[in-house]
Amino acid sequence: MKKFDFLVLGSGIAGLSFALKAARLGKVAIVTKKTSAESNTNYAQGGIASVTSKEDSFEMHVRDTLEAGAGLCHEAVVRTIVEEGPARIAELIEFGMRFTEREHNGAKELDLGREGGHSKRRILHAKDVTGREIERALLAAVAAQPNIQIFENHFTIDLITTKKLGLKKANRCIGAYVLDKKANRVETFAARTVLLATGGCGKVYLYTTNPDIATGDGVAMAYRAGAAIANMEFIQFHPTCLYHPKAKSFLISEAVRGEGGILKDVNGVAFMDKYHPLKSLAPRDIVARAIDNEMKRSGADHVLLDITHKPANFIIEHFPNIYQTCLQLGIDMTREPVPVVPAAHYQCGGVQTDVNGKTGIAGLYAVGEVACTGLHGANRLASNSLLEALVCANRAAELVEKKPDPQTKISIPPWRSGHALNPDELVVLSHNWDEIRRMMWDYVGIVRTNKRLKRARARIANLQEEIQEYYWDFIVSSDLLELRNIATVAELIINSAIQRPESRGLHYNLDYPKTNRKWGKKDTVLRK
Repeated sequence: MKKFDFLVLGSGIAGLSFALKAARLGKVAIVTKKTSAESNTNYAQGGIASVTSKEDSFEMHVRDTLEAGAGLCHEAVVRTIVEEGPARIAELIEFGMRFTEREHNGAKELDLGREGGHSKRRILHAKDVTGREIERALLAAVAAQPNIQIFENHFTIDLITTKKLGLKKANRCIGAYVLDKKANRVETFAARTVLLATGGCGKVYLYTTNPDIATGDGVAMAYRAGAAIANMEFIQFHPTCLYHPKAKSFLISEAVRGEGGILKDVNGVAFMDKYHPLKSLAPRDIVARAIDNEMKRSGADHVLLDITHKPANFIIEHFPNIYQTCLQLGIDMTREPVPVVPAAHYQCGGVQTDVNGKTGIAGLYAVGEVACTGLHGANRLASNSLLEALVCANRAAELVEKKPDPQTKISIPPWRSGHALNPDELVVLSHNWDEIRRMMWDYVGIVRTNKRLKRARARIANLQEEIQEYYWDFIVSSDLLELRNIATVAELIINSAIQRPESRGLHYNLDYPKTNRKWGKKDTVLRK
């Protein structure tokens, strides 16, 4: 048994920033299923939305967030996160984060970008590799902290709770069972406080901008442990993922449209003026549906994003990573438009928490994309997610300092594999994996119908039976655990979508094309 004061599951911006603060209070373990730098944060291109300009205000940022959230944002949460943002940004800079600056009136100031749905320039960025720079700065700070130990290539199987151990006590999370992938053995981690910072679930869909790690592990584990899961029907599809056979999940940042990029059909005709007054700068849900509609109407398998009217030096300076990646694939974005398609990008729902990251299970916290605080509502405003992770990680750390969870004195039994065997037919795993992702793309994608959702529900029920049987018969592996988790998350998305008899934000159902006022501001909440 490995005993710590704090167990952090995930190594993105949420997990690392919480760990740095919790290290002042006790011993911290960071468990991550790949390397410590492999996280959704690392792939974030755009930046962090925060009020730092005199031309901007908290009120404007709040208003933009509420408007994007389509009536489902929790306004008090929005205000807290927006207002605490600048202090967290300053702290990130203290940790060594290097944001892009520009010369203005002979002095240097932060270079602020603009993205869809924002009324002002407020996106702090590090060129177009903001996430990579955040990970570099935070990992360097973590490495200098002796109270933090990182366990790479460790996959969390399940949370350990008093309820699961059959104890007649109020349900409390006291640790987790974790697969050491290299040693191929299951270890027990005990901690008085467990923080989920496992990111999102993009790999539940066939096309995604997310890395391979984004399999919804935290949501699935929390659901199995009895936590409430909210608003999983709201999956944000990024409108512009690079369409190229050799480009796996490469995102063309929202900032390209923010700096003047125009969406056009394959014939070179701009089309966003038909869908929204902001044209190519409309909120993501509107842009993604517009592209989906244009592709279905024309039969084309992509559309074009054109920024060739801007000077070549401007494009290369603002988007060096995107420019170089496209160039390596034979696309010169200074001379020709970039082919793009929508792809699953961000999970707006998740484990239901308050603004401090507190879940309904004592001792269990969730921060970042895995959590549903009420900030995003029915549609996340671009670049609000990294802000939420910073603010909520800080608030969670402050809460556990003021009200520490009790030290666990409960005896936790070791993991038992029983008579499980090594799997003999790995084709079953790969087939079920592909089937879930294709089914979710076809039936539970950008545009939904009741018939498609019911078909998806019936199919996922059958698949889960197969997966559960396989899970108990065979020794656990990371592939099997990820399959089990994406099946659980797929079920949650489908059931959440079925429960919402309206179209709102990212959830668009052709059978209920309008917002249902009777539905009000209700969150969709599911419990096991």
